Amino acid sequence: MTKNNKPLLDRERFTEALRYMNEDDLRYLNRMVIERLNLIAQARSTVQMAQFAQGDRVSFIANDGTEKQGTILRLNQKTVSLRTDDDQRWKVSPVFLRKLTN
Repeated sequence: MTKNNKPLLDRERFTEALRYMNEDDLRYLNRMVIERLNLIAQARSTVQMAQFAQGDRVSFIANDGTEKQGTILRLNQKTVSLRTDDDQRWKVSPVFLRKLTN
């Protein structure tokens, strides 16, 4: 879909074209799709990351279901490095963080 919600290519026609593609064409298309998905994920991560700064107090739910609270030490390319109140170091995706208000 484009920005004005009009499809760039009719899905039925695209599906039909897929049926006639050879293996090399499909591998090329796959590479292009993966690159595009990675670009979208990176943009989403950048937007999420912009909500935080070094020194912010945050919380997140750990793998065991417990809530952890801590302070952001560093904003990395894809994750946020933080130190929890129980002195553990974590690298967490910004999508899982919630800013605490104090």
